[in-house]
Amino acid sequence: MRRPVVNKDIVDYMRTHLQENKGHLAELETFARKENIPIIQHEVVAYFRFLLQTLQPKKILEVGTAIGFSALLMAEYAPDAQITTVDRNEEMIGFAKENLAKYDSRKQITLVEGDAAKRLKVGGVIVFDDIFQGGDIAKDIMEVRRGQRTIYRGLHRLFDATLDNPGLTASLVPMSDGLLMLRKNSENIILPD
Repeated sequence: MRRPVVNKDIVDYMRTHLQENKGHLAELETFARKENIPIIQHEVVAYFRFLLQTLQPKKILEVGTAIGFSALLMAEYAPDAQITTVDRNEEMIGFAKENLAKYDSRKQITLVEGDAAKRLKVGGVIVFDDIFQGGDIAKDIMEVRRGQRTIYRGLHRLFDATLDNPGLTASLVPMSDGLLMLRKNSENIILPD
């Protein structure tokens, strides 16, 4: 993690004391770190483990498959769930197909290429990670590195469309580099691309 928004000492404590990934999840985590592919951070993995084991969801929609790490984590800790994971990046889709074919032993994960927003049903929950961008999100755009401004603008459009939207319940969680958790409460919600 290059820019945590939580105090570094607390992040280090969580990362050295929470349960480590094992087996294929540990292998995929190592690969992602080596190749600089963004996956959820260790403390978010622990949080998701807890949520998945507690809630035991039957259906999960993941946005942003990357290499399939999160979908495989969900499959491990919610063994009865049907997981749909959606991505638009061809390179990541290739990695994900390979990893899901190799590790999705219960065949509970479906990879879809395209846009995810239309697939979320009323009552469904979606979680976005890395939304604070190391604190950049709270700055004026002119203080943000030029190469990060497209992400900055997109996140601000997302926040404008969701945080005070009467058809959604939204929560910002200051964990890792930030989570945005949304629950869809009505049918016709439009989110920006």
